[in-house]
Amino acid sequence: MTGLSATPLADGAPAVGTRQLEGKVAIVTAAGRGIGRGIARLFAREGAKVVVASLGEEECAITVDEIRAAGGTATAKATNVGLKDEVVSMVRFAVESHGQLDILVNAAQSFGTQAKPTGATVPTPVQDYSDEEIAWTFATGLSGSLWAMQAAFPYMRDRGGRIINFGSWYGKAGQEGTLAYNLTKESIRALTRTAAREWAKYGITVNVINPAAKTDAAAYVEQNNPEAFAQALAMIPMGRFGDPEGDIAPVAVFLASAASGYVTGHTFEVDGGLLMHA
Repeated sequence: MTGLSATPLADGAPAVGTRQLEGKVAIVTAAGRGIGRGIARLFAREGAKVVVASLGEEECAITVDEIRAAGGTATAKATNVGLKDEVVSMVRFAVESHGQLDILVNAAQSFGTQAKPTGATVPTPVQDYSDEEIAWTFATGLSGSLWAMQAAFPYMRDRGGRIINFGSWYGKAGQEGTLAYNLTKESIRALTRTAAREWAKYGITVNVINPAAKTDAAAYVEQNNPEAFAQALAMIPMGRFGDPEGDIAPVAVFLASAASGYVTGHTFEVDGGLLMHA
């Protein structure tokens, strides 16, 4: 795999002092806030040229300005990941702007319906979930990730690449009240394993991060359902939710770097010990 090569040490790690993503081009969705923003900022510090994709132009611009102020390289591309044409346009924009694409991070996820999208899921029993909410959750999660991967594949096929998707412990645990989200996130894990197996021969790795982080969605739950928030927090042995940039993004850097070249098809639980299994 040539596209993500680095000056290696004997054990395959990058040389000391080398920024881990130097010379790489990355797309990060949902990069205007939360985990996506944290990943975009750290990717840039590690040398990547980052395409900041998020729903609103203003939130894209804020992240881009932060990256540039810190000496990094970033461009904004407002994108609704629930619309295939916009996802394809996002990938094309990255390649036209920077001449290549090495890393794709699918962090975006919307809730509610296409007519009335929301930033967090509203607890709803299985029997009451509407087709519209399930469809929109799938469109912005599973379909958006798949469309981006399909659009990115031609540019990674001959040079290798890194794809990082996002699942959730909600799906693995069968969290009550969040059927559409659970289905979407577990489907993304299945997509990841399938693509990892099919695309390994092209030097493309595909992995999932299941985070437990203090995001906008978590803040919404804390404000509107403090009992549920407290219960979730009590399940984390480390006693806190992860910081998007300090705790979640470093794992994404590893998965995007040359150091993870022999790692594919796996789910990484970055959750302070919330889900432990052998």
